[in-house]
Amino acid sequence: MKLTRRETLVAAAALGLTAAAPAPPRLSNPNAAAAARSLYERLWRVYGRYTLSGQQESFWRPEGPTVELDYIHKLSGQLPAVLGLDYIEPHDHLATNERAARWYESGGVPTICWHWGVPTIGTGYENSKKDWDVAAALKPGTPENTAMMRDMEHIADLLAALRDRGVPILWRPYHEFSGDWFWWGKHGPEAFKALWKLMYDHFTRVRGLNNLIWVLGWAGQNVDPAYDPGRAYYDIAGADIYVEDHGNLAPMFAQVKAIVGDSVPICLHENGPIPDPATLGPKADWLYFLTWHTRWIMDGKLNTEDEIKRFFNAERYLSKDEWAAMR
Repeated sequence: MKLTRRETLVAAAALGLTAAAPAPPRLSNPNAAAAARSLYERLWRVYGRYTLSGQQESFWRPEGPTVELDYIHKLSGQLPAVLGLDYIEPHDHLATNERAARWYESGGVPTICWHWGVPTIGTGYENSKKDWDVAAALKPGTPENTAMMRDMEHIADLLAALRDRGVPILWRPYHEFSGDWFWWGKHGPEAFKALWKLMYDHFTRVRGLNNLIWVLGWAGQNVDPAYDPGRAYYDIAGADIYVEDHGNLAPMFAQVKAIVGDSVPICLHENGPIPDPATLGPKADWLYFLTWHTRWIMDGKLNTEDEIKRFFNAERYLSKDEWAAMR
């Protein structure tokens, strides 16, 4: 009797084949929670062999936050292993946490980004693209610093609630930091690294957010090593770029690897068209991909219905059920 792919993965896990890889490096946070350590070790074990499929949600649509997931499942019979969420609108923050927790508890991997509106202006995507005095924000006691720390404390409270529920998060702050469209990328690498280290230290050492796996995400147009805050401050590195084809983006993978080497896994932290899994391999060993929401997955052109069906059932890509079966 021929085994299904899921049955094969379960059998491999039972035989210890998924544990045959060398012991992975430890998380940057020495006090990382057991659930975070376990998730990180599992990610390392599949890295270079499989790629986790991923999808960013759009919670504001009238169909509800699962519209992209429902679309993928209808076409392919699969769900992505990684669910992308966003602390973009305060009215949805508690619901975002609930969706992240349920995704993890049902076998998936939640990753959260934050389109952080300028703290002295307000929340939302458009406000994340406005500018302000970052140098002042980095000085304790200034009005800018007070506003920035207020926002960070609110997000820390949300992440602490997930910590207390036992939910590890792939935490992706300041995404596309080497671009010039978000406020955290408008002031160059030194300002960015100061912002990153401030949040890292506050979240880990002050707030004890030991459930976080830190994802450092370059903008693919500028994968500049000057933005690297140092291995002690992140656990996964990646880049993104929005192209019109299903190429494997190997040159961008190589740029990230030239900076981080084999010290951390490398992810495609956002994408438009899903890379053709047949083209992945040593030169493009993405840990996971994360297709952006709405038209990027659902317009029938950038990712056709046939491509979604084929790709989500490809040998290289792990669905949610397949990932869960490999525990």
